[in-house]
Amino acid sequence: MRLTRLLRPAGLALCALLACAARAADLRVGLIGLDTSHVIAFTKALNDPANKDHVPGAKVVAVFKGGSPDIAASATRVDGYTADLLKDPNIKLYETIAELARNVDAIMIESVDGRPHLAQFKEVLSGGKPVFIDKPVAGSLRDALEIFRLAKEHKIPVFSSSSLRFNALAALKGAKYGDLHGAFAYGPASLEPTHPDLFWYGIHAVETLYTVMGRGCQTVTRTQTANTEIVTGTWADGRVGTMRGNRNSKGAYGITVFGSTAVVAPELKTGYGALLKEIVAFFKSGVPPVSAEETIELFTFMEAADESKRRGGAPVALADVLKANQPKK
Repeated sequence: MRLTRLLRPAGLALCALLACAARAADLRVGLIGLDTSHVIAFTKALNDPANKDHVPGAKVVAVFKGGSPDIAASATRVDGYTADLLKDPNIKLYETIAELARNVDAIMIESVDGRPHLAQFKEVLSGGKPVFIDKPVAGSLRDALEIFRLAKEHKIPVFSSSSLRFNALAALKGAKYGDLHGAFAYGPASLEPTHPDLFWYGIHAVETLYTVMGRGCQTVTRTQTANTEIVTGTWADGRVGTMRGNRNSKGAYGITVFGSTAVVAPELKTGYGALLKEIVAFFKSGVPPVSAEETIELFTFMEAADESKRRGGAPVALADVLKANQPKK
């Protein structure tokens, strides 16, 4: 008993040291753009060990407000989200992106508006720190191409993804369907006048489609009505993938996979846990879980869908769209 009493203080001291070491190992994360609910959900999951969706290894310690006055979804929420985040005394608000970038280990560009993402990314290039850019990676295909060009030039680890990619991977884990012949993905597709149609919300269903189909789409056709988007791509090997975007419908997400031996159709759960685990792992390794090439093709698919709409639903080649949207020198 006496020995136990003697060892107890030493044990407590050791536990305290280990706890300090664990905290010291947490990456310091900075958020740029506080006008999306993601900043609240991500911060709770990263910073609060008691949170049911807690992801260890990183903590939000710095924020830059941002905001877009011409988008209601931004202008009406940015002040409230900023105030909520600053209730945490360990989070500091910075007046400039450059100052934030100097005081963190990793950066998340969260602005709900994709248009300022390129300019925001340029401001963190010199630090060499890994960057996650929330969807959409940019407000145009041309800007997306420029972001990835700059990342390669400056050797900055960067990736972008919808959370639905990793939710789809989880839902399909262990599924057996033989050879992949095609897929059908669906989800909400509300529109925002400042962005190409699918860039705003339809991107979730497109990301889900690409999670299964991968790269290699050659042509796209599109049909649009007041409540529906139908975009069908034909892949080089003959596979066909379709996304359906719904408006004024149940806000559900799903994927149907057509294989040689089975058809698999799970309804997808929402949530950010799987995405955040990938982000923290990426921050530590510098290895993106989604390649630049796949994200670029995904955005080319969406821009080609807009071009098909402009042409009355005619097939559009992704190669032509990619060539037409190269950044201006």
